[in-house]
Amino acid sequence: MKFLRAATAAGLLAACTGHQASAATGNVLFNGTITATCTITVNSNGTMTVSSNLQSLSSHNAGGSAGSAQVDTTGGVQLSVDPVTTTTVPTSDVTATTWTPTFATTGAQTIAETGTATALTVPGTSTVAVNLAGTKSGTNRFSAGNYQATVTLRCE
Repeated sequence: MKFLRAATAAGLLAACTGHQASAATGNVLFNGTITATCTITVNSNGTMTVSSNLQSLSSHNAGGSAGSAQVDTTGGVQLSVDPVTTTTVPTSDVTATTWTPTFATTGAQTIAETGTATALTVPGTSTVAVNLAGTKSGTNRFSAGNYQATVTLRCE
């Protein structure tokens, strides 16, 4: 019986030797979509100092400093600063102040200082310098006391 099984298996093997096995292939397709994204991380707040004529309170004045943020993006977004809407001024300061926020970037994309929404077309990380200037017109001057304003950096 063992001999018969071995002979049958050998015969089948010999019969199949001249035939090729069927080969099959299949393609697996992969899709992916990345939407334009942006994250902002505030690194430091800014400092405003007053000018010698008391008509400018700005991060650009001597002793002032820009705020700093990190922007990580895929590209395809706009970076901007919103108009200043939140301020705290001393009660003795009763005259109008014009607040002007600006920003500039270095890193993945370089943008010269501007207050206008600007496209970030390159993916990567940029450091953003955020500045703020408050100005008085005519004979108006800044009063003694604490001033605070909030600049919203927007990436969308």
